[in-house]
Amino acid sequence: MAKQEKKTGKGPDPQEILNGFQTLRAEQRSLSSKLSEIELDLNEHKIVIETLKNVNDDRKCYRLVGGVLTERKVKDVLPVLVTNQGKLQELIDILTEQITKKGQEINDYREKYNISINFKNRNMDNSKEGSTPQAAESSRGNVLVPLQ
Repeated sequence: MAKQEKKTGKGPDPQEILNGFQTLRAEQRSLSSKLSEIELDLNEHKIVIETLKNVNDDRKCYRLVGGVLTERKVKDVLPVLVTNQGKLQELIDILTEQITKKGQEINDYREKYNISINFKNRNMDNSKEGSTPQAAESSRGNVLVPLQ
């Protein structure tokens, strides 16, 4: 009877809460992945800019544009790279802010639904309890527990 009362209540069921939490975490991981990718691009831009600063402006260089390698002069490419570097930095700042907001949203969600994350270390469990290998296998990984 207790299960029926929970289902007819106004709040979402534990599985919906868990799915919502996992969705938020996936969104945050996606933003973090994109941030890492853009930071790599920014570092590449910095290296190329530093290299081209020490080169004659009329020297040939090659630039990959849309999968096509084009021949240009340093004086044409360098300003574009500097502009792109600035835009990449702005994008990094925006993504960092979004990741922070998503983290706060996750924390608020955890507090709202009283979600506790239990991290279990298999080695610590074995040394403390002297448990069997079967017990260690069942305690592997992270467990999300919505507290009622």
